[in-house]
Amino acid sequence: MVSKVGGMTTLTDRLIYIAGPLKLQNALMASFLERETGAKCLAVEKFHVIQEIDDVNTSRPNLCLWDCLRNELDSCLLEFESDCKKILNHTPVAFFNVSTGLGIEAEFMSRGVQGFFYEHDHIEQFPKGICAIFNRELWFSRKIMTEVMLKGNNHRNFSTRHETDLTYREIEILAMVAGGASNKMIAEKLYISFHTVKTHLYNIFKKINVTNRLQAALWAARNLSCRK
Repeated sequence: MVSKVGGMTTLTDRLIYIAGPLKLQNALMASFLERETGAKCLAVEKFHVIQEIDDVNTSRPNLCLWDCLRNELDSCLLEFESDCKKILNHTPVAFFNVSTGLGIEAEFMSRGVQGFFYEHDHIEQFPKGICAIFNRELWFSRKIMTEVMLKGNNHRNFSTRHETDLTYREIEILAMVAGGASNKMIAEKLYISFHTVKTHLYNIFKKINVTNRLQAALWAARNLSCRK
């Protein structure tokens, strides 16, 4: 578990990879994250190197930060499909140096990427986001989640890519969960009781075969779409 000692977050049993071509900058980031979190951090140039290192570090829970500075969607997809897809089978992945307005979030959320750090983000955001991901949370802004999942709050246009027996209300609540809403917020927004929200979530989790909100949000990112 993520813990704090003297006010400082500690991830001493964790291993963080920083993958990208900016060797000096990423080495400096590795030093900063080691100091701030206690995790062991390794700067590597390509994803394929990670698999080789993992062969001798299988006991550590890992995270890979991918530097996508100046990459466009097509180049991100190409490198992701060739190098990163296999990593996701056993290691959470987050992107950093993402250009604002690049529009890659929906595409990569659906592929299982668990967080985005932007070019303009302050470096202090990194330890917070990394700890969140190691705590099985998603590191997306509520604004991004809402834009991707709710498409302007047009709940009634939601469909699913795979056949399920989710009701309209369950799809609506699942989309709100993926957008970062708490049970209390859902209850207030939909004018239903807190207990009713919990009952809906129990039924949703059972139907889509997940056990927590993170898994539900990832399922929603992969399977909820909007009819045009």
